Amino acid sequence: MGSTEDLDYPQIIFQYSNGFLVSKVMFTACELGVFDLLLEAGQPLPLDVIAARLGASTMGMERLLDACVGLKLLAVDLRQEGAFYRNTEISSIYLTKSSPKSQYHILMYYSNTVYLCWHYLADAVREGRNQYERAFGVSSKNPFGAMYRSEEEMLKFLAGQNSIWGICGRDVLAAFDLSPFKQIYDLGGGGGALARECVSLYPNCMVTIYDLPKVVQVAKERLVPPEEQRIAFHEGNFFEDSIPEAELYILSKILHDWDDEKCGQLLAAVHKACRPGGGVLLVESLLREDRSGPVETQLYSMNMLVQTEGKERTAAEYSRLLERAGFREVQVKRTGKLYDAVLGRK
Repeated sequence: MGSTEDLDYPQIIFQYSNGFLVSKVMFTACELGVFDLLLEAGQPLPLDVIAARLGASTMGMERLLDACVGLKLLAVDLRQEGAFYRNTEISSIYLTKSSPKSQYHILMYYSNTVYLCWHYLADAVREGRNQYERAFGVSSKNPFGAMYRSEEEMLKFLAGQNSIWGICGRDVLAAFDLSPFKQIYDLGGGGGALARECVSLYPNCMVTIYDLPKVVQVAKERLVPPEEQRIAFHEGNFFEDSIPEAELYILSKILHDWDDEKCGQLLAAVHKACRPGGGVLLVESLLREDRSGPVETQLYSMNMLVQTEGKERTAAEYSRLLERAGFREVQVKRTGKLYDAVLGRK
């Protein structure tokens, strides 16, 4: 029998152990403005020009650009006068700030905030709680107090969430026909991107964003255009304040922040406020019933561990939460994308 030295190094272990290197290469290229510069140039640029315009060393920039080529985020043209770099379609659409489908803001939030929390993943697993105290020196008892520890940090988070709904929002809102619902409350609606998708898809509805006062103020002033007349705002804390009557309540990526007890408390309050015949739409990334995947959802659940009090759940688990709160006729639609939809009726 051969020794372990005779075995090939497993490719899957190599890929997984180097995953953080891949993400940091993409984060760094975004942060330095590589993709924005190449988009603005409208033509391939040589290494020395890119390095000079972005204030970087040619040695360091060359390695970054070549790594981006290997990751298919950039393409390179080899000419007699040297290498010329250009964006790929993926980077132009998703990694440049000006693109309507830009994911720049969520990537920067992951790079500068989430990444630091994940440094303490082993501690989170041992302790079963989020890691804001270790990562940022702030209390971890109130996750959103920690997440919104400054206006700058809150803006990063809200802009990041907006970028997600800019590409995923329509899928979850179209999973069910929501056109019968005219008065909708988006609980924890944040920066308003999902609300904007909703009024675009269902022009006869009115959506009210219900969120913390400081979130509402930022959304009003900086994220939701004042000319959008079908979006209103309501300041409050839905765990402490009353929830107004409406026909439909949207909870997008809300329940995954909290344990079952708090989810039950919130859903009971929503059920009490909901008009007869109305409902609640949950937007979440659903685990398979045997918890074997999708791997993206499993990783999101790890992120809930290091950042919140919650977890990702299966469709059956969300259905049980809804039914315990009094909702009936629970339906589940998997979109095939990052987020799925669960609808419960009163």
